[in-house]
Amino acid sequence: MTLPRLTLVLGGAASGKSAFAESLLRSAHPCPTYIATAQAFDAEMAAKVAAHKSARGPDWTTIEEPVDLAHALLKAPDGAPVLIDCATLWLTNVILGEHDLETAQSSFVTALSQDGRAIVIVSNETGQGVVPDNALARRFRNAQGRLNQEIAAKADLVVAVMAGLPLVLKGQLP
Repeated sequence: MTLPRLTLVLGGAASGKSAFAESLLRSAHPCPTYIATAQAFDAEMAAKVAAHKSARGPDWTTIEEPVDLAHALLKAPDGAPVLIDCATLWLTNVILGEHDLETAQSSFVTALSQDGRAIVIVSNETGQGVVPDNALARRFRNAQGRLNQEIAAKADLVVAVMAGLPLVLKGQLP
């Protein structure tokens, strides 16, 4: 199967978006690359990261990069499709790390445009809930919405996943 050059997989927490994205890459290439943006600050998150690595298996190349996704794409092996999981944790790392959001997002989106391999990005849809009650949460929600819109505009395929079921919003599943 041939993947589109850029795919965005959106969904809520625990919606099945990562499993769906991984299945796309597994069906396209025997040794895909996984760029992980999560940071394990506690035992629960460390266990979750370990479970995800174990479920993927040894055929995946894993690059752990919480902030510099442009650099992570440069480190990825040539020819293999890339899964970035997830843009939401990346955005959290950028905002809470007090990095320049505009520069980081511009660098990331430029790298996506310049990379010729198939890339699948997982991201949370955060705009369907209630309006957050504090300024930081509202800033994050708005930034996530803008990031998702920018990636979706450039993507060949956009899929929303709910209850493990994909709904194509743009393009066609391979």
